[in-house]
Amino acid sequence: MSIVEPYTGWFNIDIKGVWKYKDLIKLFVRRTFVAQYKQTILGPAWAIVQPFLTTVVYSLFFGNIAGLGAAGVPNFVFYLSGTIIWTLFANCLNSSANAFISNARILGKVYFPRLVMPISSSISQLISFGIQFLFLCGFLVYYSVTGVINVNQYFFMFPLAVLQALILGFGFGTILSSLTTKYRDLAMLVSFGLELWKFASPVAYDMFGRLSLAPGGKYYSFYMLNPVTPLINLFRYGTLGCGAVDWNYYFISWGETLVILFIGIVLFSRVEKTFMDTI
Repeated sequence: MSIVEPYTGWFNIDIKGVWKYKDLIKLFVRRTFVAQYKQTILGPAWAIVQPFLTTVVYSLFFGNIAGLGAAGVPNFVFYLSGTIIWTLFANCLNSSANAFISNARILGKVYFPRLVMPISSSISQLISFGIQFLFLCGFLVYYSVTGVINVNQYFFMFPLAVLQALILGFGFGTILSSLTTKYRDLAMLVSFGLELWKFASPVAYDMFGRLSLAPGGKYYSFYMLNPVTPLINLFRYGTLGCGAVDWNYYFISWGETLVILFIGIVLFSRVEKTFMDTI
């Protein structure tokens, strides 16, 4: 039997309660994934179609016309790798940010740890990412066999980039979800802000190429403080063997990620007491 007690203080997250409701998290993950592709002709194939079309556009305009692709690596896999890891981060942020607004009717009927909602929304994005990553692996195998790509010893580290993208998206999403329950204007700005953030990250171009963002460049330090930049670089370096990883800034980005996660949880803990009155 669960005992519902009043919350006090700034940090009152029931971690044991969240774990106790792990079956509910699994149920929400399944529901979110099924609802995402319900009544669509292609179904889960959309998880591949969307990044595929985006990659084709990037390869054509940024790679072939603008010449911003990576040297020595086919433009298609370069942009595909950046697109799928960015999509994981952006989808985690979006789904977490809208978790409470989109499930307001459920929240008012039954009790469960409210943190279950953004957690399940973020985890559900891993299913689509898994499909996209298998799609990428098909090209990696082909280019590895033909000798175009040499997978390096850091391949096993790409899960760290995936984990960081998941945590970072969840952290930012939790912050936004705590604020959008009262300030709905923020929900309108999320998509627009993510588009700007996307072009401030090395998704559509090689930062070590013609943009003069290599170590020692004028804007290098400022650019690397973007927590998404090091994780994209690590993901590409591990899977494609291109670019480089600045480990100093990579560990800084992990520090930023954990700080954002902590702020999100603390803010959620504070807002959770009253957000049912404003949602």
